[in-house]
Amino acid sequence: MAKKAAKAKAPAKKAARKPKLLSGGNPQIPKGYGDAPVQAYIAAIPGWKRDVAARVDALITKSLPRVKKAVKWNSPFYGVSDNVYFLSFHCFTKYVKVAFFNGASLKPAPPGASKQKNVRYLDIHEGDELDEKQFASWLKQSIKFPGEKL
Repeated sequence: MAKKAAKAKAPAKKAARKPKLLSGGNPQIPKGYGDAPVQAYIAAIPGWKRDVAARVDALITKSLPRVKKAVKWNSPFYGVSDNVYFLSFHCFTKYVKVAFFNGASLKPAPPGASKQKNVRYLDIHEGDELDEKQFASWLKQSIKFPGEKL
């Protein structure tokens, strides 16, 4: 009896699944290091918050071209060395919260207070104008302080 030739199966195409959106529209993105996971996070953000996140990321990258990026705990983190970060942001229902881990040391300090002594926040709501000059100043100041080891 002759054996039937086995047909070569084409590899199954995986459907690109959209990341799950957590409360506030924050994307659930796997932990990862480098620009690619951060860009995947930004691409998964719905609506106007995606534009805010992309602008924040672009300003960070422009101001600090050698910045290290990662996604941890469903938020992008930015640092000057691996696993040591000075800033993160997170999407909430009505705003994007930018956390400066040593924000209390910045001049002037970002406006949002925190329960943590050194952390300060900048909340960006739909339609808010981001003061890019001030934001860039905070970024350049931030790298002069010890970051948070995460």
